[in-house]
Amino acid sequence: MKMTVFILSAGLGKRLRPITNYIPKPLLPILGKPILGHIIEKVSKINPEKIIINLHYKRDLIKEWLDSIPHKNILKIPEDRILGTGGALKNAESFLKSNTFIVYNSDVLSEIDLERFIDYHITSKNLATLAIHDNYQFNKLEIDSKGLLKGIQETTNNNLRAFTGVAIYEPDILELLPDGNSNIVDTWIKAINKGIKIGTYDVTGTYWADIGTPVSYIKSAITQLKRNGESIYIHPSIDWCHDIEFRGYIIIENNAKKISKGKLKLENCLILPESYLINTSYKNCITFSNKKIYINEKELTGIKESKKYILIGSGGSDRKYYRINNKGQTLILMQSHKNDPDFQRQIEYTSFFRKYNIPVPNLIKVDSKNMRAYFEDLGDTTLYSWLKCQRNQNEIFNIYRNIIDILVLIHTTLTDHVNECPILKSRVFDYEHFRWESNYFLERFVKDIMKINTKEFPNLDEELHRLSLIADSLPKTIIHRDFQSQNIMIKHRNTPYIIDYQGAMMGPPLYDIASLLWDPYHNLNNDIRDDLLSYYQSEIEKNISKKSYAKISTESLAICRLQRHMQALGAYGFLSIIKGKRYFMKYINSGIDLLKDDIIIFKEDLPELYSLINKIHKLNL
Repeated sequence: MKMTVFILSAGLGKRLRPITNYIPKPLLPILGKPILGHIIEKVSKINPEKIIINLHYKRDLIKEWLDSIPHKNILKIPEDRILGTGGALKNAESFLKSNTFIVYNSDVLSEIDLERFIDYHITSKNLATLAIHDNYQFNKLEIDSKGLLKGIQETTNNNLRAFTGVAIYEPDILELLPDGNSNIVDTWIKAINKGIKIGTYDVTGTYWADIGTPVSYIKSAITQLKRNGESIYIHPSIDWCHDIEFRGYIIIENNAKKISKGKLKLENCLILPESYLINTSYKNCITFSNKKIYINEKELTGIKESKKYILIGSGGSDRKYYRINNKGQTLILMQSHKNDPDFQRQIEYTSFFRKYNIPVPNLIKVDSKNMRAYFEDLGDTTLYSWLKCQRNQNEIFNIYRNIIDILVLIHTTLTDHVNECPILKSRVFDYEHFRWESNYFLERFVKDIMKINTKEFPNLDEELHRLSLIADSLPKTIIHRDFQSQNIMIKHRNTPYIIDYQGAMMGPPLYDIASLLWDPYHNLNNDIRDDLLSYYQSEIEKNISKKSYAKISTESLAICRLQRHMQALGAYGFLSIIKGKRYFMKYINSGIDLLKDDIIIFKEDLPELYSLINKIHKLNL
């Protein structure tokens, strides 16, 4: 069916002033892309015959952006004066009268399934169908038992529904529109008074955001960050963020400039394009030009004023972490579930690690009855987010070298004293654990994500059995076991700390090296990786008493890499499909590429695993 899309983009954006004095609302960015770009991308998926966009306020800026994108079916209609949501459609009547058309407000982000919405509208035979939802802030639509619009109320009510800003119309609606300025809502009422059906399609529960005010705009941008599993977005054009302390959620859009000298502190900030940062601290605000709009912290975070608990982190753990205010100082509260075996391990490991100068957060207080522990607040800058800033290769090498110093200490000094921590000594990363990892990979990744039937590879189980036997035979030290960039915090003066160490076990130390240097979250430069591997080797040889631990062969490293990346891909599948954390899908291609490199030297020894990984690589998501 031929379909036209009309995106309403002419408005003045009054509720967003003074931001819209500089940037028109449709061009406000959400993680590097204008809102209008997000909408065009969404509606393009239904293959419309054309996309019509009306232009009035700052039309030249919007037109310039539209001319820069590779989209051939966009028709730009200027309005010399504001015509309203009804008048805009009447003004475009000659372009709309031949097809059913969707109207989409340019201040709305949503995941409404447009194909299902269209199918429902066609089946209903309504003149118009409004996408609605339950949103108390905007609930004013009165709907009857058949889902038809009955009227519009003046005040919001739980029994009413809200318009999402997305609707489908038949061309006959145009005949009900007056010439000149008009509001489409008046036409809805006019239609139902004539006995014409204005239907609704309830999308309650579907993601939806209105960016019409500064508060809703920054909250929508932060929500997108969270949905991506991120806490920081830095536009690729930014080259000045070397000396910044990050806290909370940070978004820095293109061509923002740092004018202030010295260290910059940012907390819950949205920095718009072409901004000039003239101060040393920005908190709970939107910046534009050289100005700020402060956002009430309670509105921004949704925290209760009395408790000041802020949920932090977006990893795969079922534990919850909160930042809390305690007498003017912030602490991190770890809340574990009732039967979490990692809780006691984390308590005991913390004391043991700190005794031998492993940089982990200080344990402040333990509430074992309620499965709570309070730790030193290390901030929000992980190695993963630190690497999002443009860094030269020397900076990257130095920070990783400092991190490897920690690994060397764990693999040597800490291991020499493991008898002091029986709970750790008794946890051995052995054959059973390696087999569990490979089965996890087959079940959660090969089967669930790649949809490959492993029966195609009848000798695969025997090969994985041999691989696990070899991995288990490697010398063992204390290992972190998940030593990747999201589990390394970077504090002041680029000092690394480690977190999420409650899974530490006795296992092959090269497993940690594989986790750090071949990390799907960040692809290190090969030269840096080689230099860091050499550095680790030399430092181990200086510090370890059992020289067998220090031998790094190509085969033993490749075995640990292979095991690690099978585990990681299995985890991405589990977290994406079972836990619903879909943002882990974005690391899969990187993991597959690493797995392809890992298997090369085993082409002859593990031919079926080699074939399976090659098939996965060809099917790369």
